Amino acid sequence: MADDFRTTTVGARYAQALFDLADEGKALDAVRADLKSLRKAWGESADLRRLTTSPVISNEDQSRGLTAIADKAGFDGLTRKFLGLLAQNGRSGDLTAVIAGFDRLYAIRTGLVSAEVVSAAPLDAAQMNAIKASLRKALGKDPELEARVDPALLGGLKVKVGSRLYDASLKTKLDQMKFALKRAG
Repeated sequence: MADDFRTTTVGARYAQALFDLADEGKALDAVRADLKSLRKAWGESADLRRLTTSPVISNEDQSRGLTAIADKAGFDGLTRKFLGLLAQNGRSGDLTAVIAGFDRLYAIRTGLVSAEVVSAAPLDAAQMNAIKASLRKALGKDPELEARVDPALLGGLKVKVGSRLYDASLKTKLDQMKFALKRAG
């Protein structure tokens, strides 16, 4: 991920509260989709990161900004209200932890296995399907894939499933070769 998605105690509590409200309101999938969209925006927008983490932006302004983003994106009413409340309580800086916590709770509830695939160049549908089939065989479950491009890999792939990282990138192989040559020399 582009940013820190650790779960803080505060983030975990807020995630649990949001999860419980979404579950009770039969809006788990809608809220999850909203949070997925928000995580993507967080990674792409320095302005959004600044809005949620800047100590000079008041809680009220953060709340207005987050609810405006939610309105423009067409988020579920629960997500919109939650984002406003998070900011009003001075906790918008915990947004990434809340998203990570919600994802964990959702995965536990649904048995979902998520995988992040990082490649040097964009993957086509056939390549993604092949990766999904390989992971399905290895995990015994259908994984939900999220693809990301990192040109620094040079070639190959990195696949992260939970806390496990499978690194078959050219950059890592070259680094390992360089290290082995240094040790031998």
